[in-house]
Amino acid sequence: MNQKEEKALRESIRYLIQHVKQKRVDEEKELRRLIGEMAVHEYSLLEKKGIGSVNPPTDNTGINKLNDVLGTIVPRLEQFYKSLTSSIEQRKSFRAHILKAIVNELTPVEMNMDAAESGPVDTDTDPIKEDINIDIDGDETDPDKFIDIGRDPDEEEEEELTPEEEFGKDLGLEGEDETGRNFAHDAWEAVKGVIVPVYAKLGDPEDQELFHDYLIANIKLYFNQFEDELADAIEEPTNQAYDDAAQEQEEEVAPESPEELALQEYVNSL
Repeated sequence: MNQKEEKALRESIRYLIQHVKQKRVDEEKELRRLIGEMAVHEYSLLEKKGIGSVNPPTDNTGINKLNDVLGTIVPRLEQFYKSLTSSIEQRKSFRAHILKAIVNELTPVEMNMDAAESGPVDTDTDPIKEDINIDIDGDETDPDKFIDIGRDPDEEEEEELTPEEEFGKDLGLEGEDETGRNFAHDAWEAVKGVIVPVYAKLGDPEDQELFHDYLIANIKLYFNQFEDELADAIEEPTNQAYDDAAQEQEEEVAPESPEELALQEYVNSL
């Protein structure tokens, strides 16, 4: 190997060493950048969840617990709601079913709480209590006591309903859009397990009332927000036939060029 070749080899080796060092530095910078972004993201999540805060957000337990519930269920409802973009009827149906389901689900819980507070009924002092003896094995009955309710023994059994149909029927919303109803059923199954247990643990009537009222109000307000955001995001649907017709209409009313105007004047002068 002559001196010239040795010099070229050394330069090549020096270049490779510098290249490896620079690559290592770049990789280290990129790693630090990614770690920084992850740290910022995690910190923002902690801030949203209120982790590390020892002060309650309000002076009412019901509202505090509702705040936690909304943080969990609103993103889920938003995902379902904003996927219904074919028609506003779908979203109206979804909205109606969810709100009615909340009311229907919380009412029995509230009634059970009231019943528990009133205490058990004393059957020994109940004036309605009386001894009733019924012969469940005997066949002797008074035919004059029979009440005809119009039952048809040959009438076919009702068609079995799907869970979504049963959901709408129980809420008294059978006439609403089926797509909105079906996805409201799925959404309700996803969020009711968050709402009902928290509400059932509230023993203070004021907490219960504020939780119930503010839950309904906030769900309505969030649905309004979702609809406003969709109105800004959804473009008016179109197709090729419409685009072609619109183009033809523009060409028909387009202003004439100077050459076309001059030709028209010459023809008119003949």
